[in-house]
Amino acid sequence: MTKIDWPDVLPDFDVLKWKQEIQSEIYEDIKDMTTEEVLEYFRKGSEEFQEELKEMKRRRTTGQ
Repeated sequence: MTKIDWPDVLPDFDVLKWKQEIQSEIYEDIKDMTTEEVLEYFRKGSEEFQEELKEMKRRRTTGQ
């Protein structure tokens, strides 16, 4: 297995800044939601993420 040197791959990527930005976006999205709405928000996000993973795997296996 090849070791990836991430600073060379993404030299200007600040993971902590990115994490804070995403957390702020999520907070703004859910701050006025009920518990049921928050659960649905994350369920839907999880489904969308799973679909993205499937698409990435499909592209990798088909070479597209």
